[in-house]
Order: sequence, then structure tokens, then C-alpha cells
Amino acid sequence: MGQAYRGSKRTILCIDDDSIVLQYERALLEKWGYHVLSTASAEEGLSLAMMLPIDGVILDFHMPGMNGHNVAAAIKKCRPDIRIVMFSGSEIPEETCDLVDAVVLKTDAIAQLVPTVTQLLQPGLDVRR
Repeated sequence: MGQAYRGSKRTILCIDDDSIVLQYERALLEKWGYHVLSTASAEEGLSLAMMLPIDGVILDFHMPGMNGHNVAAAIKKCRPDIRIVMFSGSEIPEETCDLVDAVVLKTDAIAQLVPTVTQLLQPGLDVRR
């Protein structure tokens, strides 16, 4: 297996309105040693991010109700320590790219998702632009 995070288990919250994507994220991240929580609701995801000790969020941009930009902004306002990866099936606005810690297109998931999450969650690493 490659260079996955090998310290104590990191917790990732996945927020996506597509249940197939959530299943994929869970299977992939758990294989690499992460503890994964997931929800198909932007509002529930925001609530979980405020209440639970999580290390990172993988967040879809296009969701019903609240979009990923609004969820990311609310998380960063209250919990700026949480790393956020915007995981989108299409291009996202530049203002959203500037708000989150990383952007991974769903078409690049196999090659980019785990390495991006692993890099963002390295202890002591400051990856903000």
C-alpha cells in the first residue's frame, strides 16, 4: 500500500448527496486507515462538523439546499483547524477554491483523493495558500 497516514486514526467526514460517492469514499479511505463518517445532507454534515472531533471534510460542491461553498464557509468560520477538500464533478468558482484547503475533481478521484487527504492531515503541516 503506499504512504498512508500511519499515526492514530484520523477522522474524515464525507458530505455528498450521492450515496454511491459516499460508499466509494468510505471504502477508499477506510482501506488507507482513516475513520470515516458520512452524510448525504449538507445541513447534517455542517452540524456534525460543529459537534464532533474530526480532522477533515471531503465536501461535494453541488448539493440541494446548501451548496458546498456555504458549508465550507460555515465550517471554516467556527472550526478553522478542520481541513476541507472540495470534491466536485465539475469546475467550482475561484472564491470557493480560495476558501478550502484543496480541490479534487471526481474524475481524478482514484489518483488524487487519498494523496490529497494524506498530505492535508500531516501533523504540523500548514498547507493554506
